[in-house]
Amino acid sequence: MSSIQNINVAVDAVVFGYSSEKHLTVLLIKRGLEPYKDAWALPGGLVLEDESLETAVQRELKEETGVTIDYLEQLYTFGKPGRDPRNRVVSVSYFALVKPHHFKIQADTDAIEAQWFAMNQLPILAFDHSVILETAKQRLKAKLTYQPIGFDLLGKEFPFSDLEHLYTSILEKDIDRRNFRKKILSFDILEETNKMSQKGSGRPAKLFRFNTKKYNALLKEGFHFEIKFV
Repeated sequence: MSSIQNINVAVDAVVFGYSSEKHLTVLLIKRGLEPYKDAWALPGGLVLEDESLETAVQRELKEETGVTIDYLEQLYTFGKPGRDPRNRVVSVSYFALVKPHHFKIQADTDAIEAQWFAMNQLPILAFDHSVILETAKQRLKAKLTYQPIGFDLLGKEFPFSDLEHLYTSILEKDIDRRNFRKKILSFDILEETNKMSQKGSGRPAKLFRFNTKKYNALLKEGFHFEIKFV
């Protein structure tokens, strides 16, 4: 059997955001080149000869969307033959959680547009990117049970209802709000501020903030964050 290979390595990025208006969102680009010209896709591209996977995914994100992210977590490797009509391409995918309002997105290079899409209003995606996105969504759901990742998607200060809505948006189901609030507050990693939020005509709500310093200190002491959703 011949050992000669002609395989390209690519990276793709699933960047999740959240807003109280659109709930869970994902950053997509409109392709400016064939194949799938004018179709929506995840930001990404081929790894250059002289760069690492991490450098490649950060470069592609910057070039195609204008977004700079310090931390991306490796998700999964997709290498099914035929996933790219041009040639054999193995893609190492990454995902990240960001606050959309912290970035001004701007398409460039082979992307003609970049846009945040609500997860319940997604367009048809190029290549196997719908599979990659679904894999990332399932990873996100799982991480909710053992890491306080929800705070990475909220503003510095937020009403508790925003945290509840974020969890229901990601899990795609209702949660027991009373038990959820009791469990989160029992961790003692949320600080109640003296500020109030006024949304619409409802009652003003107290604002909270996540105490990152205290959470990190608790981790060193063996603290275990866990939430079970029935």
